Amino acid sequence: MIQIEDLEEYQLIKETKEGMVSSMDDKSQMKKMLLHICSSGGKNIRPVMLVLCTEMCGGNSRVSINAALAIELIHSASLIHDDVLDDGVLRRGVESAHKKYGIPAAILCGDFLISKAISLISSYGTDSVLEFGRAGMYMAEGETIDISSADNEFRKKNYFDCISKKTASLFAASAAIGAYVAGADRDLALKLRDFGECVGNAYQIVDDLLEYLDRLEDKQSTYESVTLPLIYRRVMDHDSAVEKTLQQVRDCVQSAKDILASFPSSDARDKLELVTDLITVDMLPGDIL
Repeated sequence: MIQIEDLEEYQLIKETKEGMVSSMDDKSQMKKMLLHICSSGGKNIRPVMLVLCTEMCGGNSRVSINAALAIELIHSASLIHDDVLDDGVLRRGVESAHKKYGIPAAILCGDFLISKAISLISSYGTDSVLEFGRAGMYMAEGETIDISSADNEFRKKNYFDCISKKTASLFAASAAIGAYVAGADRDLALKLRDFGECVGNAYQIVDDLLEYLDRLEDKQSTYESVTLPLIYRRVMDHDSAVEKTLQQVRDCVQSAKDILASFPSSDARDKLELVTDLITVDMLPGDIL
């Protein structure tokens, strides 16, 4: 079965990111931290989506590569900062940056990545820059909602507000920016923004469900967020909570695919549908489907 790492778009992004880090001064402490962060792998999901959306809208993948790298860098920065907030111990099976290098160094590394991301996205025009900035603000706002989620008043609507900002906003921006890079108009870009948000919501719900089921082996944090299955569990039994959460995933994935279906058939569209499945329903263990 084809995986994200098999896509040429993934390889292009991976090579570009590695080239950026290798070009830094070998004596730089920042380079050492970035090499550590890169060693944890990652599927480059969001930048891959950006490049594929550019291709689906008739654009050139290489023209979109710096925008894709900007998305990956701000995502990496958010993970570093999230781990500091959540006292994350492991990230993708690798020791978190603040555990290895200390909190001050980790925060500064995140700041460096955000600054580098801004410099990369800045040449793409107002619409792309605004999408990028919107996502960055939403990610921070979503994290503040997550921090307060331990409150018993945290409900389903609060959860979806949280994940749509904390997680789905960067998926949404990736898809919309991909369209803008290809020269698409605002209506088309907003349609792809909706696609990205649906995928991002499904992705986060799957992650939360796997955590609820204790099926995440490469991630460990001290702080536990209030997630959708935990909210359902307040009023129903375990199996019902799992099934209801699964239905939310299916609904989000179907909405994303409905949007893709409105575009002409193409290799890029097929790949976007593949990526959508790979990071959502295909991540779920067979015994709960």
